[in-house]
Amino acid sequence: MKIKSKKIPSALYLVSFLLFIYLSWLSLRPVEIVAVHQDGEFSDVLVKNFPFTNRGKINWWLKNQDILKEKYHIPNPGDNGFFSVTFWLFGDGYKKEGKYDRRCFEDMNTPINCIDKNKVFSIDKSRNMGISFSTGDQTYRMKENGKIVKYN
Repeated sequence: MKIKSKKIPSALYLVSFLLFIYLSWLSLRPVEIVAVHQDGEFSDVLVKNFPFTNRGKINWWLKNQDILKEKYHIPNPGDNGFFSVTFWLFGDGYKKEGKYDRRCFEDMNTPINCIDKNKVFSIDKSRNMGISFSTGDQTYRMKENGKIVKYN
């Protein structure tokens, strides 16, 4: 009669536990705002350590919007109340335009003024839609009562 080893399940538990600790650490790191670029009512925010989940992104915005307004003057609504704030992962930093799919910022007087496009979140306000949140795979709208719902 063979006795099965219990080392494999123990190793699996250990790997699962370590993965849980690592993911928890990733989710608890504070968001770092590297730079803010503005063009009228359009704002681009370069970030590191942005939340992973859709709920985390929206909650982060709701919690920090007053600080962002005070410190970075975003959002910056136009005369009609419209604004757009886009959050981009900063990744490997600023680069030359060279590559096809890069976002370049005209407010920088240097040829190294672009980032690889890796949009993680955006907030828009318009007359017809009100405030909407885009997480890449889903769009949410804030109703007049403050409730946030998925938008199809």
